[in-house]
Amino acid sequence: MLLEVEGLTKSYAGPDGPVPVLRGVDLSLAAGRTLALTGESGSGKSTLLHLVGGLDTADGGAIRLDGQEVSTLDDRGRAALRRGAVGVIFQQFNLIPSLDVAANIAFQARLAGTADRGRIDRLARALGLAGQMAKFPEQLSGGQQQRVAIARTLAARPRLVLADEPTGNLDEATSAAVLEELLALVAETGAALLMVTHSPALAARMERRLHLSRGRLA
Repeated sequence: MLLEVEGLTKSYAGPDGPVPVLRGVDLSLAAGRTLALTGESGSGKSTLLHLVGGLDTADGGAIRLDGQEVSTLDDRGRAALRRGAVGVIFQQFNLIPSLDVAANIAFQARLAGTADRGRIDRLARALGLAGQMAKFPEQLSGGQQQRVAIARTLAARPRLVLADEPTGNLDEATSAAVLEELLALVAETGAALLMVTHSPALAARMERRLHLSRGRLA
């Protein structure tokens, strides 16, 4: 298994004491496979994704990526993980306004030391961005910005792609097109995909689906 999560727990401070968000979550995901994570708002889906991606730390349990214990890494180790083995696609895009499309796509790969201009050009063509490379984020539509975010993540050749509502800000037609490209490109690279989504239609396109409710998976 590429990803193994065992007994994961997480609480946040509330006015009346700790508020449990995850109550012993277990999941596994093999390389080259796709998994949808569904659940109501506030159920802990994004929290789980952030813990797996090293963006936050768990209270208990274990996260292993390709045999490496993620949950015990320090800040530097988690940052190195996100530069290389793990790629995160946020709903908010998080593009760098001062960089053009080409530089935004190459940014994470350069940090990871895996920048490949040929691969960046192929991703741009596959995602319909070939004619937009000299533009800046503010000159792009929401759908185009999301495609740039996806290209940036995949350009670094991550082993695991974490996508948090990757089409949540897009219309139905654009959402479907972006998902098709994401699935095709993930399949091409052999990466695993863990996607948080509220959409039953998007979840149905994943090979497996898990539902998070009251901090537990079903």
